[in-house]
Amino acid sequence: MQLPISIDNSSTSTLQSQIVEQMRALIEQGRLAPGAPVPTTRELGKQMGVSRNTITSAYETLIGQGYLYTERAVGTFVCKTLPDAFMRPQGTGLPARTGSPYRALNLPLPYTGRGPPGLHRPTPGGITVDFVFGRSSARSFPEKAWRRILTDCLGGASERMSEYSHPGGIAELRQLITSHLGPARGMVVSAEQVLLVAGFQQGINLAGHLFVGTNTPVVMEAPTYRGAAFLFESYGSRIIAVPVDQHGIDVGRLPAARVKLVYVTPSHQFPTGVTMPLHRRLALLEWAAKAGAYILEVDYDADFRYEGSPLPSLQSLDRNGCVIYLNSFSRSIGPGLRIGYMVVPRDLIRPALTIKSLMDNGLPWLEQAALAQFMREGSWETHVKKLRHTYELRRNALLEALRAELPGAAVSGAEAGTHVYLTLPAGAPRAALVQQACRALGVGVYPLADSPAWLYEHLADHERGLLMGYTHLSEAQIRRGIAVLGTALAA
Repeated sequence: MQLPISIDNSSTSTLQSQIVEQMRALIEQGRLAPGAPVPTTRELGKQMGVSRNTITSAYETLIGQGYLYTERAVGTFVCKTLPDAFMRPQGTGLPARTGSPYRALNLPLPYTGRGPPGLHRPTPGGITVDFVFGRSSARSFPEKAWRRILTDCLGGASERMSEYSHPGGIAELRQLITSHLGPARGMVVSAEQVLLVAGFQQGINLAGHLFVGTNTPVVMEAPTYRGAAFLFESYGSRIIAVPVDQHGIDVGRLPAARVKLVYVTPSHQFPTGVTMPLHRRLALLEWAAKAGAYILEVDYDADFRYEGSPLPSLQSLDRNGCVIYLNSFSRSIGPGLRIGYMVVPRDLIRPALTIKSLMDNGLPWLEQAALAQFMREGSWETHVKKLRHTYELRRNALLEALRAELPGAAVSGAEAGTHVYLTLPAGAPRAALVQQACRALGVGVYPLADSPAWLYEHLADHERGLLMGYTHLSEAQIRRGIAVLGTALAA
């Protein structure tokens, strides 16, 4: 450890006094915490270019003043209790902050006071069954395979870890993703069109950098994901909310004026869960071509469809190069991995790569290498297949329990994905009151106002709507949680 101490040879104070005063200031200001070790006399003398005897004398003075103490054969440390004369009234050990003309800018954030923009949500105390959105199944994580692959990758990591990765991601992983997208989503793309991002939020951020500025019109589904809406607003955009019906975004209500960007979730609309049919997808693409707009297609849980075959992605139907495709491994492996990917039209490769370089100079190499090996050996495909079966059983348990406990409720989005949207029966209390009653009984359910959804006021009966994630829960937990929900409604 090197300390920020310097010697002024022109000072009238001795070298020992200068060292004592500066170390005492570091301790009083809390920069050297109580109990923290300090460098040996030999190390500090070498750092400062002074004799070891000078450092020894300075340490002895600080020990005598009650700032340092020594443990034989261990080292020298900051005293855990400092002299009373230097303790601050608040007990923090930090100096009082004085006024400064250099203050942090108080920038207005559009989401201030409107709930958390992201998906981080710890389980509240007392909750044993939590239908929160966005969690993957911890027990389904392939821990043994992942540990083995990480060890394998570390075997030749010295050179790769000592240099910057390509900002778009390692080449092998990008190529493996294109090989997956062909049969799975009907997409024929090149590896250079693929950019690896730190999950959906960074991908949305990159799109915002490319297209959004002050007063830029951005079309969003209503309701939609608040993390995207707040991000676009933070760039100064003007959000144009277009309602969602049983087929997704209502193309007939899209604006006639030119629009820069359209944000959609066609495979499993968030939060309602409806799927956009083929004729609506084609109509949306036709509108975008005429309006000169780019479409950001967020395919957040397309790997999990339980009924019928998945429809081709918007990107696979695009003949005008106007669709940016965004997906992630958050639902299949876990959000903690923080690896997603974008597929951009060819004319956006260079600007998107430039923006990505400014953002982070590339994702961590080890996680990319491990994921590439996981996909290359076929383990990822096997893992997703097992997950799909597990999640379908949990989906079935949820639907059976809802039919038994809440026969008058309406469910949408059950055909695919990792959540459903539940509308409570007519005459039921508001979802916020139901949430309180369930929480008192140890079950977490979430009204739209207390979820990652936004612009939900455009949805009919939104006050009776609950967003329910279920794939991280066991079938027994699901049945128990829905039984509690039924009890709460009956009460």
